[in-house]
Formats: sequence, C-alpha cells, structure tokens
Amino acid sequence: MQPRRPLHTPTPTFWRQSILAIAAATACAGASAQSLSEVVVSASRAQQRSFDTPAAIESIDRDTIESAGPQVNLSESLNRVAGLTILNRQNYAQDLQVSIRGFGARSAFGIRGIRLLVDGIPATTPDGQAQGSSIALPSIERIEVLRGPLAQMYGNSSGGVIQAFTREAPEQAEFSAQLYTGSFGMQRSDWQYAGRVGRYGLVADYSTFETNGFRANSQAERKQFNGKLSFEPNEKTRVNVVLNLFDMPLAQDPLGLTAQQLAADPELAGTNAVSRRVRKIVSQNQLGSSLTHNIDTERSVTARVYYGRRSNLQYQAGIFGVTPTGAWVGLERAYYGTGLQYNAKTKIAQIPVTWVAGYEFDLSREERQAGAAALGEKTSTTRNEDNQASNSDFFLQATALVSEKVSLVTGLRRSAVRFNSADHYLSDGNGSGAVKYRATNPVLGLSYHATDALNLYANYGKGFETPTLAEVAYSGTRAPIFNTTINASRSQHYELGSKWAPAPQSRLDFTLFQIKSSNEIVVQSSEGGNSTFKNAPSTLRTGWELAGRTLLNSHISATLSASMINARYSQGFTSGSGLNITTVSEGNKIPGIPQNFLFSELLWSSQVQDGPKPKQRLGSQVGAELTRAGKLYANDNNSAAADGYTTLNLKASQGWRLGTSTLTAYARVDNLSDKRYTGSVIVNQASSQFYEPAPGRNWTLGLRLAMPL
Repeated sequence: MQPRRPLHTPTPTFWRQSILAIAAATACAGASAQSLSEVVVSASRAQQRSFDTPAAIESIDRDTIESAGPQVNLSESLNRVAGLTILNRQNYAQDLQVSIRGFGARSAFGIRGIRLLVDGIPATTPDGQAQGSSIALPSIERIEVLRGPLAQMYGNSSGGVIQAFTREAPEQAEFSAQLYTGSFGMQRSDWQYAGRVGRYGLVADYSTFETNGFRANSQAERKQFNGKLSFEPNEKTRVNVVLNLFDMPLAQDPLGLTAQQLAADPELAGTNAVSRRVRKIVSQNQLGSSLTHNIDTERSVTARVYYGRRSNLQYQAGIFGVTPTGAWVGLERAYYGTGLQYNAKTKIAQIPVTWVAGYEFDLSREERQAGAAALGEKTSTTRNEDNQASNSDFFLQATALVSEKVSLVTGLRRSAVRFNSADHYLSDGNGSGAVKYRATNPVLGLSYHATDALNLYANYGKGFETPTLAEVAYSGTRAPIFNTTINASRSQHYELGSKWAPAPQSRLDFTLFQIKSSNEIVVQSSEGGNSTFKNAPSTLRTGWELAGRTLLNSHISATLSASMINARYSQGFTSGSGLNITTVSEGNKIPGIPQNFLFSELLWSSQVQDGPKPKQRLGSQVGAELTRAGKLYANDNNSAAADGYTTLNLKASQGWRLGTSTLTAYARVDNLSDKRYTGSVIVNQASSQFYEPAPGRNWTLGLRLAMPL
C-alpha cells in the first residue's frame, strides 16, 4: 500500500491566478460574432440572445458536450458553468451531487433544490426531487443553466434551473454510432438515427453503459432510449412528442468512508456495503408532448402534457441496532402534469413589452414500502404507505423596454404544493399525514444597455423550497412516520451582474450575489441509508461568479469560469437526537459547498476557428483542462472537511472524411497527476462515513461514425 499523498490546500494566489488568466484571455481579440449570437430561452421563456438576457445564464452546446467525455454524466460538461457545482460521486446508486449557489448541496441522493427540465417537460417532481439520468446526453443539442432571482419564476425548489433540449432532426437523414471504453471496465455505446420525411422529423437514440467502478461495490449498468418526433400540422403549429425509457438493473452503492478508511484505501467500500449487497435497481419510462401555436407574429400559445412511471428498489446497509442485517426501500411512482403558456409582444403607453403568462399542474403518486433485509434480499415488510405530492402554480412575467438603454423585468408566481401520506401498515394510522405549502414569489430586475458591448443588470427575487417526500419520510427519531413538522424554506435573492464583449469573439460575465434564507432545510442525521431533516433558523450566502471565453488566435481558444461562495449559518441551532446532539454555531459554514471553484480550458485546433466556442470539425484538436476546488465541509459543526484539490485533464480528437461519412476518434486522460483527493461528501453522515473519494489517473477512448442516409 502506498502512503497517502498530502492533499492540496488552496493558497491566496488562487484568485490572483484566476484574474490574470481571464485578463490574458480577454486581452487577445480577433473577429467573430459567435459569442454574442447564442440563443437561450430559460430566463424569459422566449428566445433571446444570451448577451441581452438580464440574468446569469450559460448555454453548453452540442460540440462541448461531445468533446467533454463519453456523455454519461452531466458533470462532464457542466463543470465549466460558473456558480454551478457538480460533483461526480462515482456512485450511480446515488446520482451526482449538483448545487447552484449552494442550493442542492445537502442532497443525500439525486438532484434537489434545482429545477430540471427536458424539452420543456419537468424532470423534477412537485416536491423538488430529480434524477440527472433523465437527460440522454448523446441526443441533447444544448443545455442551459439559469442562476439567480429569475430562476424563482420556475416555482418550488428553484435554486437554479437546468434545461436540456433534444436536437432537431436534420433535413438530410443520418445515422451515427459511438463506442467508448475506459478505465475501471467502462463501456459505452450509442446508436442514433435523425432525419425528416416531409413535415415529420425523428430523432431516435439508444445508448448503453456499464462500469466496474473504481471502488469496491460500485459496479453499474444501464440502458436508455430517447426519441423525439416533431411535426407541423400547419404553418403555424408545431408538435413535439418525446419518449424516454431508462433501465438501470444494477447500481451498487459503495457508501462513504470514514477518515481512517479513506487514509487506508480509497478504493474500499464503506462499512457493510459488500456484505449486505447494498445496491439500487431503477426503471423509468416517460412520454410527453408539447404544442406551440403562433396566433400571429406577436402572439403564441404553448401547451404541454406528460405521463411517466418510475420503479425504484434500494438495498441499504441498515442502521446498527435497528436493522442490524440490512434494510430495503422500494417505491412505485406514477406522475403526470400539464401546462399552458401564452407569450405576447405589445405596447403599453408606447413602451414595448414582451410578456408571458401561464399555469402549471404536476402530480406524483407513489407506493412506498420498506423493511429488513438479509444478504441483500427482503426478509420482512415494516412500511407500506401511499404518498402524493402536487403543485398548482400560476405565473406572469414581463420585460419592458423603457428606453433604448433601459429595460425592466418583473414577474410573479403563485405556488401551492401539497403532500399527503396514507399509511397502510400501522394499525393506528400514525404514519399518515398531510401538509400544504403556499408561496407568492415576486421578481424584479433592471437592465442598463450601456453600449453594444456592455450590459449591466440588477435583480431581486423571493423563492421557497419545500422538503421532498423522501425528506419527510422519517421522523426525527428515524421512525418510518410521515414528518409534517418541517417548514418550507424561504429565501430572498439579490444579484448584480455585467456582460462585456470587448471584441466580437470575446465575452466576460461577472456576477455578485447575496441570498438570505430562513427555515433552511438541513440534515439532522444520516445513517445506514436513512436521513432525517429539520429546519435551521437562517443562512446567508454571498459570493461572485466569473465566466470568460475568447479566441486567442485563429487556432487557439481559452475558457475560464471561477466562483467563490461564503455560505454560512447566520444563527446557531442544535441538531441530532438522544445522545448525538450537535451544537451548530453562528457563522459555521454550510456543508457540501466548495468555498471556491475554478475551471479553465485551453484548446488548439488544426482548423481555423471563427469563435470562442470551437465546433467539432475535421482535423485535430488538443486541449488541457485545469480544475481547482476549495475546502468542502462535511458536517454542520465543521469538525470534518475534505481539503481542496487541483487536477489536470488532457484531451484530443481527430476527425477524418470517409467518402460522405465522418469518423472521429477521441482520447482523454483525467487526473493526469494521479492526485488522491475526496470528490464529494455525504453531509452529516451519523457514522462519520462522510468521504466519497475520486479516482486517480484514468483514461477514455472513443470513436464516432456519422453517415448520411
């Protein structure tokens, strides 16, 4: 066994290096308009140039997604978005850890606190829970990430919005195949058809993935189909029908490690993970449709409807003394929803106004069961209940061009979220309960278009975040009783930002923010796969975000994103129960949030580039990525933390023309220096198994063949 290498501790030069790097990038200017022309829709629910949007928003395009890795995890490409922290836990049973400005960092599994949408259809259930695996990356054209006050217009748990869009079918039909292999037995394949026949367009994508994992008990395999059928019944109407099928028959859970286990061997599985066969089995199928009808050139109506089913069976390590042989939790969920949106452009007192009004209803019903397990198989059932979550929301948002240089954005969303639980196991019905949350959240923003190359904006918004059904599933004593004592968290968001294009091919965005929250939902305890939650009195988040990209010359581009956040409890409290009471002092850092993060990329292409976002073309590309993360606290009393780290990744690709087809080869080496570090933490894990180590040096090779039909 090799001795543990010391982990890197961030130095004061971190920010000096960041500023120098972006200053050097923006000082080199060429000639292209690509950085100003990209279109986004998330901030205003209508197409708008990203540069003109009065919000912190980033769009990741198809070429970036494709060149960032085998297209398995969102973390491959979204790690370049300032203000978004996306940690690959190397654990497909628990999904990624995703947070935006600290929202979502405490999640023990899945994505929460952030709204996730795919082709306009929610992938987040009414209670605020989502799964990153809902996005089939090989068929995605672009991903938008919206941060800040305007994200509150998406309702419950809108700490930010991640919205993905499936590609449109091209006029010339094509077939493509991708094959990847890599470290730890990783195998990835993707097969895709895209084409049009008359008014009908079809994109059909099928992918497979399997890995042995770099830790013990971390094997996973999954299959996914994503299909999009588009057609125009008439010149004014467009319909999209999207089908997504997801099957994960095995996802072993390596659990977290204690500090002692981490120091001994980061490839170990956590306590009892192997002996109790801790794992998850998931299947999810969803069908959705959206219709957009242009009434005239100034008005349109969009409607959506969707239905899905999810089956989830998880075997856990269990809580010693309560379930000493292991435990299991299962749910069968049916969910559906509908939405209606009206967009219009008009004038009020000769002031141009663009506005949108809409209504959204979503409902999720699930049968939740649980019990004891032995050697990873069910032995008894100790829980049987029906849970339901629904939301009914109205929203209105408008942008007024007050003058040639000043615009005003305002909006209001009225939300009602309801939870119900009907217990079918306890004879006295103590597991039953119901709770309702209501909120009226306004947003207000002002933009100043100083010049054609400089936009300034200021925003304010109120938000709220309910607990999820999983978070109210257990009482404070870990009893399987529906917990209705948790309040919704309320937050006030303040934001100042600027967008500067010193040259057409260069762009620099800078944002300052402050977020005040009351009744923040925090982890009270987490052990054996079961977590309980409570409210903390108040928190405060302050920070900044910097994103820049430029074309240094006709062959070299540079990208940099950096962020700093000071997320802390602004009032003390106690958590835990019984003999495990923890005092959390005022000023303690909120766990699970890296205090700073930096991503930078330098990319060379043999082909002449015409913008700061190089497109994948024939010829060669070689790039280097530097990632740097700050200290990551693991618990509320800040007695445990993972040190910061710096990693270097190298990538290369080569494209060839084969007749009318193209063949592209990809190669990556991640963590080139083989640094040993903790990639993520399990917040407030009761047995101190906080740490989820990241892999050392690892590689990926891939081939993509695309041919016209």
